[in-house]
Amino acid sequence: MTLAELKRGQQGIITDVSSIHIPLKLLEMGCLPGNTVELVQVAPFADPMYLNINGSHLAIRKETASHILIETAHE
Repeated sequence: MTLAELKRGQQGIITDVSSIHIPLKLLEMGCLPGNTVELVQVAPFADPMYLNINGSHLAIRKETASHILIETAHE
């Protein structure tokens, strides 16, 4: 599953960010494997996505989020 597929309020754990499409700035801000991510809000037209990654709030484009692999908890 990718980060772009998360629903509002849903959480997951980042498993892979090895794509060349991930800006270095996102990695520096905590978008790393093993970190917990939650989709807080989505802007109109679904872009950008407002995320909480280990307590840091980020806004990223849905296109970029589609390159970040996550694993969600099964309820």
